[in-house]
Amino acid sequence: MPQSRKIIFSITILYTILILYFIFLAFGRLGTVEQMAGYTFIFVPDSFFKLPSISDLLHPTLMDFVDFGNLTAFIPFGILIPLLYRISFIRFITWFILCILAIETIQALTLLGSFDVNDAIQNSIGAAVGFGAYKLGFRTQNVWSLLATTGISVIVLLIGVWGFCGLVDKAFTQEEGPFAAINELKDSAGNTLTGTKRYSFEMGGQNVEPQYNVFSVEGKNRETYTYMLGSKEKLVFSLFYGIPDQTDNKGSISVFVDGHEVFSSSEKYQLREPEMFEIPIESVSELTITVEGNEKLWDVGYRKMKYFWN
Repeated sequence: MPQSRKIIFSITILYTILILYFIFLAFGRLGTVEQMAGYTFIFVPDSFFKLPSISDLLHPTLMDFVDFGNLTAFIPFGILIPLLYRISFIRFITWFILCILAIETIQALTLLGSFDVNDAIQNSIGAAVGFGAYKLGFRTQNVWSLLATTGISVIVLLIGVWGFCGLVDKAFTQEEGPFAAINELKDSAGNTLTGTKRYSFEMGGQNVEPQYNVFSVEGKNRETYTYMLGSKEKLVFSLFYGIPDQTDNKGSISVFVDGHEVFSSSEKYQLREPEMFEIPIESVSELTITVEGNEKLWDVGYRKMKYFWN
């Protein structure tokens, strides 16, 4: 074995040991084994295109470093392996994916982590970037030119992958649409205007000016509002609530989605100031709101989750 190949082989072995250490032993993994309730296998990819943005890197979190590390830490394999063996990209990436899947499986079975297909995809993208940089950089015999070209190729390919992943993530990430007030819908009787008229009131020493609607008992002890939403999906439901000043501190509210209670509150758990409740709802056909006592709800409505092209 030529001297240069021995050096590359030694670097590959040492780097592999380092990566395996971080995968199986780093971050206190051994100390968390006893806390694991069971094996974790994530087979459906959902966030492998979610790489940290430039704004994220200005104030990075631990997960930003993990996501970026999942990509960049495996770039060297795309350079070192082709230097050791003449191999096509298809063969290289196939073997690499099989090895990563095996490592992820061992991680899960030993309770030193989880099998996460998102990590495997990010690792494979990093290895592919390295292989591309090798193909672009190793076309000269001059060592300094070789290193410079390979380094620049890594940076250019990383930026390209970063931008592509950002576009794909945006294309497949839903965002909140415009607010739709609940009183714009029809109630169970087919009426479109329910709830009391909008009016201002004092709460917590501040003046509250509802923008869309107000719900209260209006002289009764209890009032129930029921809406048929027609099987709407992917909503973020929200409302403001509280008990106004200069009234008895007595009242409660509850919200039901298709017969299942998703929120309830009473004077025991409230401050005498405006509070907000918000919850994502996968699907809803019937929405029921119950108000008791001096409780008031206002600006009740939802935002539908949409893709940017909708």
